[in-house]
Parts: sequence; structure tokens; C-alpha cells
Amino acid sequence: MKNGIMRPGHVQIRVLDIDEALEHYCGLLGLIEVDRDDQGRVYLKAWTEVDKYSVILTLADDPGMDFMGFKVTDETSLEKLHRDLLDHGVNVDVIPENELVDCGRRLRFISPSGHTFELYVDKKCTGKWGIEELNPEAWPRGLKGMRVQRFDHCLLYGDELDATLDLFVNVLGFYLTEQVLSDDDSRIAQFLSLSNKAHDIAFIFHPEKGRFHHASFHLETWEDILRAADLISMTNTAIDIGPTRHGLTHGKTIYFFDPSGNRNEVFCGGDYSYPDHPPITWKSDQLGKAIFYHDREVNERFLTVLT
Repeated sequence: MKNGIMRPGHVQIRVLDIDEALEHYCGLLGLIEVDRDDQGRVYLKAWTEVDKYSVILTLADDPGMDFMGFKVTDETSLEKLHRDLLDHGVNVDVIPENELVDCGRRLRFISPSGHTFELYVDKKCTGKWGIEELNPEAWPRGLKGMRVQRFDHCLLYGDELDATLDLFVNVLGFYLTEQVLSDDDSRIAQFLSLSNKAHDIAFIFHPEKGRFHHASFHLETWEDILRAADLISMTNTAIDIGPTRHGLTHGKTIYFFDPSGNRNEVFCGGDYSYPDHPPITWKSDQLGKAIFYHDREVNERFLTVLT
């Protein structure tokens, strides 16, 4: 939390059919619908999250990610980040308070990779869903599907990875936890953290800017991942790969698709990191093992299906 950014706060995902999307994100993943707005957007949260929402679904003609937001500690830090972005040559738009329901003003900018990000301080705190703050139970009754615990990170595809790394490390205060280098030592994948998580955001090189690979949600145990795999089969949900383990981060994982073609991940475990840890490096000739540690090869769909 070097520059005041605490954590991922929300992601807005474009879907082709709201009802189908809600059946997927609420019925299968287990997110909880908390609000709707006059633009038709639907707001969802995972049960452990204290802020009102972390996922916004919006109806569109093509799937993908509109933006990802990060929560900042206070207005002083937000103002400094605003100045630092401008000094870095980044254009910043100020989105007014309550343009997103119960969210304060947001600073919106585009990374060199072509993705849209936001920084904000205020969002209504509603507490964990179904859990009291005084003498809380272990988990709430009435959860559905996979019972995901939180929105955790996004993996994004785009170009200009070096410039994107510079922005995220030297302006926003992230640090590099893991990377994949090509034979000539150019970086083709970078995993960045604000905390002691393995990553809060990740980028993989792609010649086209602004592509969305997946939004990831946290589960507690390997048994939860296996149960998620069962639910994917029970609901005939399109699967990408898994259950398996990553080499990168060493997390246990399964990938699948929402009805609009957006990829989701649920994962558990994985490495921890601190800012003083040197970044872990994989070479591109070991990319298969880095991404899918057990299979040791990458399926074509994982590399090419993007929204």
C-alpha cells in the first residue's frame, strides 16, 4: 500500500443477456445481487466483502471488461495520485460521485496496455453478507453455487508491458511479484501486487490493446475448487481448463466461461509475497509449466479466447 491504493475494489463486465449473466454469477458463482441502477446495471458482491459491491454487470453488444477499480485509503492519497498521474503524462477523467451507485468520485485513466482503470476512496460499507460484526458465525446460511469469497484480480492482455509496468510500479505503488521472460529477456507476462497476495492485477503481452482474459474469485480450499468443477459440469457451463495448479503463483485453479463468453476463474492457495521479495522469473520455454503446472502445456483456447 505504498501510495495509498489498498486493493481491487470492483470490475464492470459487459454481458449480452442480463438474466443469463445473473444465473451464472449469482446462481453458479454465488455472488449476491445488491442493487440496480437506471442504466440497467446490476451490482453484485461476494459474501466476505464489506463494501456494497465488487462486480457490476452491464448489458452490451459485445462482452469484455469496461474498467477495473482500485480502492484508495483517503482523499489526500487520491489527490496525490491524481497529480502523479498527470505528471506522468496520463490523461485523467473525474467521474462524479454516485455515477456508480453509492460510490464516491472516481479518477479514470487508460494504461499503456489499453485498459481502463479507476481509483476511488468512498463506497458504501454494508458489511459481510449474512454475518454480524458482533460475535460473527463462521459463514452465512443461504449461499448459492460455488460460494465465492471475494473478487480477487483480473488478468488482462495488451501491448506496451514495460510502460504499463512503469505506470503501476512508479506511479501507483504496485510491485512486481512474478514475470515470464522471452529468450531475449523481454517481459511477456507480469504479475503485480499491492499486498502480500501473489497478485492483484496481471498483464500478458498481446499485440492488440485492451483485451480481457479473466476475472478471478477466491475460494478457501482445494475441495472448494473440486466442488466448483462439479457445479460447472452439473450446469453444463463451458469450461476452459482445470481443476489444476499454476506454476506461476502456485495457486489451485479452474477456468470457465460465462454465457457471454467472458472467462472466469476460481482459485485457492498460492504463494504469498512482500515488497522486499525479488520477483520470481519463468522463461518462455517453460510457459506451459508456468501456466498449467500439471499438464505442462497451454491449450490454444487459453491464449487466444479473449473478450
